[in-house]
Amino acid sequence: MRKIVLTFGLIAGAVMSGMLVLTLPFQDQLGGGAGMAVGYASMVLASLMIYFGIRQYRDNECGGAIAFGQAFKVGMLISGIAVVCYVLTWEVVYANFLPDFGEKYMAQILERAREAGASAEELATQAAEQAKFWETYKHNALVRMGFTALEPLPVVVVFSLASAGLLRKRAG
Repeated sequence: MRKIVLTFGLIAGAVMSGMLVLTLPFQDQLGGGAGMAVGYASMVLASLMIYFGIRQYRDNECGGAIAFGQAFKVGMLISGIAVVCYVLTWEVVYANFLPDFGEKYMAQILERAREAGASAEELATQAAEQAKFWETYKHNALVRMGFTALEPLPVVVVFSLASAGLLRKRAG
């Protein structure tokens, strides 16, 4: 199981991390919404490795039969490796190429609120909350890593559940 989990986890992590790095030069042109769409599309693409990893494990190591729980476990192990790759890549990118990420993101949030008709008081409150959050994000690697891990987590959990359900097969 270890070889399958590592292989498919690293492939999935490489896809997510690769897309993060490849889109980095175009972040200003993409903008927040399109950038997020590309990011999540790459997470979905990478999550296909969960399906293929579970299937290979079932067919090659379990004699063609696997219970839902075991399949889900394999999927989550693959997911864990992929998420760790993604988080580590973000840490390198953030530290070396995007030290002003928080300020730019905060400006986008405040601009959207302004366009939605937020009052000056609401904008000031939101700006203060955002500034406090980004200060913590900037100086606390564990907080930053936690938030980064939360980005792909819903995608990989859904793929692990769906793949385990689709691939489960009783012996005999």
